[in-house]
Amino acid sequence: MRFTLKDYQADAVKDVLARLGMARDTYRGRYRGTSSFSLTATTGAGKTVMAAAVIEALFEGNDDFAFDPDPGAVVLWFTDDPALNEQTRFRLLEASDLSSGRLRVIQPNFQAEKLEPGNVYFLNAQKLSRNSLLVRGAEVSDAPALPGMKAPPDLRANTIWDILRNTIEDEELTLYLVLDEAHKGMRRPTARDARERQSIVRRLINGDETGRPIPIVWGISATVQRFEEAMAEAETGGRHRLAPVEVDAARVQQSGLLKDDIRLDFPAEAGQFDTVLLTRAVRRTQEATELWAAYAASQDPPLEPVLPLLVVQLPNTPSEELLLTAFQTVRDAWPELPDDALAHVFGDQRTIELGGIVVPHISPEKVQDSGWIRVLFAKDAISTGWDCPRAEVLMSFRPAQDETHITQLLGRMVRTPLARRVPANDRLNSVECLLPRFNRATAVRVGELLLGRRDEESGGSGGGGGRRTLYAPVDLQPNREVPAEVWDTFDRLVSQTLPRTSARPVKRLLALAQALSRDGLMPDARKEAMAEMMAVLDGQMARHRPRVEQAVADVQRLTGETVIAGRGEPDFEIEAFTEMADRRAVEADFLAAGRVFTREVAMAFAEHIAEEGEDDEGLFEAHVRVAALSRVPGVGEALDREADDLADQWYDVHRVAIKGLSDERRDVYDAIVAMAADPRSIPVIRPKIRAESTLDEQGNPVPTVHGHLMSDATGRFPVGSLNDWERAVLEKEMARPGFQAFYRNPSRGSADALAIAYRDSRHEWKRMCPDFVFFHRVGRVTRASIVDPHGIHLDDALPKLRGLAAYAEEHSDFYHRVEAVAKVGDSLRVLDLGRAEVRRAVEVAIDIEDLYLAHGSVY
Repeated sequence: MRFTLKDYQADAVKDVLARLGMARDTYRGRYRGTSSFSLTATTGAGKTVMAAAVIEALFEGNDDFAFDPDPGAVVLWFTDDPALNEQTRFRLLEASDLSSGRLRVIQPNFQAEKLEPGNVYFLNAQKLSRNSLLVRGAEVSDAPALPGMKAPPDLRANTIWDILRNTIEDEELTLYLVLDEAHKGMRRPTARDARERQSIVRRLINGDETGRPIPIVWGISATVQRFEEAMAEAETGGRHRLAPVEVDAARVQQSGLLKDDIRLDFPAEAGQFDTVLLTRAVRRTQEATELWAAYAASQDPPLEPVLPLLVVQLPNTPSEELLLTAFQTVRDAWPELPDDALAHVFGDQRTIELGGIVVPHISPEKVQDSGWIRVLFAKDAISTGWDCPRAEVLMSFRPAQDETHITQLLGRMVRTPLARRVPANDRLNSVECLLPRFNRATAVRVGELLLGRRDEESGGSGGGGGRRTLYAPVDLQPNREVPAEVWDTFDRLVSQTLPRTSARPVKRLLALAQALSRDGLMPDARKEAMAEMMAVLDGQMARHRPRVEQAVADVQRLTGETVIAGRGEPDFEIEAFTEMADRRAVEADFLAAGRVFTREVAMAFAEHIAEEGEDDEGLFEAHVRVAALSRVPGVGEALDREADDLADQWYDVHRVAIKGLSDERRDVYDAIVAMAADPRSIPVIRPKIRAESTLDEQGNPVPTVHGHLMSDATGRFPVGSLNDWERAVLEKEMARPGFQAFYRNPSRGSADALAIAYRDSRHEWKRMCPDFVFFHRVGRVTRASIVDPHGIHLDDALPKLRGLAAYAEEHSDFYHRVEAVAKVGDSLRVLDLGRAEVRRAVEVAIDIEDLYLAHGSVY
């Protein structure tokens, strides 16, 4: 893989491979059973990247996931859109190490006896229609055909159904069908068409045309409900339905791949505001352009600036008057815009010329890479499957009842342009939507869709935990009234990484070494890391020499038993036998050693212990000894411990230098640190632009307060997101002697958020963000305090409290107070987590309300 998988992607790949392994075993069994399952992930989660990792493992195997390759694997990638197929093919090439020759598009003239293993074939629904050449077979007018044949026998005119049947019937091959955007084409037949033939997709799955159902069906989609329903109907052959793989939308949001905030602007009064808000949309696009240019220039080395796109959404049948008004308003508001900067993606693909303004057509999948296009005109949700991360502003002329259409289009715009957050900048991590024909109530419904509360309607674009919908937002800057010593204390705050359970310590060390070498911080880091790993294995080899020698003997021979049953005899006779292992068996054991040490370290150690100048036989003997060492209990764990310790040492040494690198490079190191099996500390970054709503969901102005680290031009911060008892906590803390400032901690794991890792009830790592950090003068210094109003009614309340307590213990020297406040009955009570006895009580608590009553005090 050319991309490093996010933690949730790695977990999903592992689960998908487990399903494919089960499906493969079922199909290879006595009864050749068929199976299906689905992968569900929100729009922008990187489903194609996950698929690339799965397909690579299917063809080549994967040590990290302990997955053996399938030498007979054939992948058929199926969609209902040829443009989507081409886009997917490009993404697989970009993400994986598969060559272009192994990613083959089935064209109408495609001809073969069967599909070849180790290849991905792309096919779309139109090519399976009744009139398609693939289905009809070749038609050759200048060669005589035998009666009843579609083509002369010597032309081998196999239809696509013939090819698929031959592939399925070949016992050396396994056909895996991937249904991309699987919810499309899988709808239940209506009463009117119930008597008609099944959809092309269903005929393909069931084998109606081949007589052979597809062995393994893998559906990929943002909304997989229809796929599950359709597969239930398609189980005519007893297809086994495996458990779906579902990616938690909150983890996707935390990854930084999706924009955090959706900003909604709509009229607060009745009137005609189309051109007013379109002019505002142009201005917002211009501002975003300037912000992206400034950000790109601030990085070292400077980045290529993102060119944000304004999308103007029109009704399905816009009048020429409306089109001309939209075109002219954009031109008037942005006079310096080049002539070729406008385009459209209407179904009518002709160039539009109105009032001297020329607007050509462009295919949706080409928009992202066509940086000269700055304003795009669209109608419906365009098409499922394309994404445009640089689309940052949406102006919609659609009427209020079209909230679902608007939401689906916004779903194409939620991916971040850099595939990561811009640290501490809410404006560049957002998408803006202006709705001149909407009222407040309808805008709120759009917000609910975008937050995933009505996810089936949204087409899977819901953001999950961490995404906000902002109403009439304001961009806040660092508060000039906050003393410098407060900011100095803020800079010492540390957050915690979310551990990746699937990461190997050796891989973490080698990744860190690669990064340190690339950034010139430790030029020979990779060489030093490998030398350290060789020294560890040398020591383990010497320490466990007797066990290694025994394991060498075990690797070199195969032991078995022969069962002898005499005719008419009631008992069996068993004889043991021993055979010398051949090279293939030894190499299989060496491959298993790669799963213990990593393949790279196993190969390096084999070369290390092979005597210099030895021939292939000497390297073979080295492979035997490496395989033997990997079988000794505790050796792999010892290697992992040393790799973890060395990685931590190197990171601590270079921590300050890493903090001075560009955002992109710091993000790489944060990901490497997060590969550790336990939480690690990383710095909290100062916020640069913070966005907050100025209106609530009812359209009323929200209250504001002084004293926040971020503020508007008057020094105030909106607190509309706080509930009553959170405001009570805020008021009490601001009234304490020595109060200097406070920070409303973001609720997502962004760079400017203080995030704390905890284990949930299933022992899985999750992240919590305490609500407040307060800054008070204590004596002559500024001290920080965490105060977290903590709802005890939630299922994860006690696990979060344990995580906060563990964090308080680790950082007890830094914080003045770490307190959890909860509403118990009619009063607020507080747990002082700075006290060791309270932390011990939290660790063993069963009932959280009893905990607050027994060990807390009135707040």
